Amino acid sequence: MIEKVCVIGLGYIGLPTAAIFAKAGYHVLGVDINNKIVSTLTKGNIHIEETGLRKVVTEAVQSGKLKADIKPAPSDVYIIAVPTPVHDDNTANIDAVIQAVQSILPYLRKGNIVIVESTVPPGTIQDVVVPMLKKAGWVLENNDIYLSYCPERVIPGNILHELIHNTRIVGGYTREAASESAKVYRKVVKGEVLETEAAAAEMAKLMENTYRDVNIALANELVKISKKLNINAHEVIRLANKHPRVNIHQPGPGVGGHCIAVDPYFIVEKAENEAKLIKLARDINQSMPSFVASHVKLLISHIENPKVALLGLAYKGNSDDIRESPAIQVYRLLKNLNGIRINIYDPYIKQENINIDLVSLDKALSEAHLAVVLTDHKEFKQFDAQLFIKNMKTPVIFDTRDCISLKNNGIKVYKIGHLKEAEEMTENVIKSRKMKYKVNIKKVKKN
Repeated sequence: MIEKVCVIGLGYIGLPTAAIFAKAGYHVLGVDINNKIVSTLTKGNIHIEETGLRKVVTEAVQSGKLKADIKPAPSDVYIIAVPTPVHDDNTANIDAVIQAVQSILPYLRKGNIVIVESTVPPGTIQDVVVPMLKKAGWVLENNDIYLSYCPERVIPGNILHELIHNTRIVGGYTREAASESAKVYRKVVKGEVLETEAAAAEMAKLMENTYRDVNIALANELVKISKKLNINAHEVIRLANKHPRVNIHQPGPGVGGHCIAVDPYFIVEKAENEAKLIKLARDINQSMPSFVASHVKLLISHIENPKVALLGLAYKGNSDDIRESPAIQVYRLLKNLNGIRINIYDPYIKQENINIDLVSLDKALSEAHLAVVLTDHKEFKQFDAQLFIKNMKTPVIFDTRDCISLKNNGIKVYKIGHLKEAEEMTENVIKSRKMKYKVNIKKVKKN
C-alpha cells in the first residue's frame, strides 16, 4: 500500500506535484538542495507564483501531509522532477537527474516505485538511470524496483488543473513498472493515464513541444517573408486558419520557457543528421530576438538620446516565468546600443527574482519615444490609449505579440507581422531631415 511519496526538486513542476499528492491524502516529502526553498515551504509559503498553488500548499503543510527537507527519506514512491537545462552547445545537462537518483539510492527498498518526470533526451532511462540502479544491486528485470518515465505536460498559469486533468503518459522500463507507476497517478489524475515503454514516453514529451516549436517557426518565418513582400502576416494567419485543417500559431519575439525552447535540442543531440527540420525551426525562433532588436533600433534611429520602454520580461503572458525568455534576450541586445535609455516594466515579476532593474509602468513610459510590448500579459491587452498619450514623448508602440488593440489617432502601433510601414516611415523621416539639412546648408552659404 502506497502511503509515502518523496518528490525530488521543488520547482515549477515538483512543488505543484508534491502539493496535489498531499492534497490527495499521501504523506509527501518535498526535497530540494536549496535551503531557502525548503525553509519557505516549511512555513507554508511558496517561492513561485502559480494559480491556486499557495492555498493548496498552505493547507497541506498545516495538515502535516506536506513537509520539506534537503535530503530524501524512506518512501514508497520517488518522483524526480529536477531541471534539465542545456549546455552552451545545446546538449542536455542531466547532472541534476543523476544527482537525484544518487540521492535516493540509500533509501530504496524492494518494491519501491521510481518515476522520472524531468524532461530528458530519448534513451536516458535505459542508458543512464538503469545502470545506476543496477550498480546499486537492483534487478530491474525482476521488478525489484519499478522504474518509469512520466513527463509533465502542463502550462504555467494552469499547472494545478492540468496536472490533474491532462492525459498522462507512463513509460515503464518493464510492463509491470508501467502498470505499478500508472496506479500511482490514477489516484490523483482524472485524465486518462496511458501505459507505454520508457523510450516512447521520452520521445513523446519532446515531440509535443517540438511540434509547437516548428509551428511557431513557420509563423515567424512568415513574418520575415511578409515584411519583404509588404503583406500583413497577422491577416494572413487569420485567413489561413479559417481552413478546417490549418492552425498556424502566432508569431512573436522568440520562444521561451523550459519546454519549447529547450526540448527540440534533446532530439537534435541524439539524431543531428536526421533532425534537420527540427534544428532549422530552432534557428528561426532563436533569430527572433535579434529581428525584434533590429527593428527597435530602426524605429529610434532618427531620435537623439532615445528612451525605450520595454513592457514584459516573462516568456509568456500572465506568468512570472523568465526561463529562456526572448524578452530578456531583446533587452540584452538593446542595452549594448550606444545612447539608448531603457526602462522595463513587468507586473508579474518580483524584483528580488531578477537581476534586471524594473520600474513602475508610469516611470517606464515617462518621456519614452517608443514602447515595445514583449509579453502578452492580460493587463497589456486592456491598456487605455491615454496612458501612452499622457506619459510618452512620442506615443509609438512596437507590438511583438499582436496583443495591443488601440484605436486612437494620437498613437501609432506597429505590429511584428506588418513592419514594412515602420521601415518606410523611418526612411521618410530620415530623408526629410536630410533634405532639411541640405536646405539649411544652402541658406548658410547664401548668407
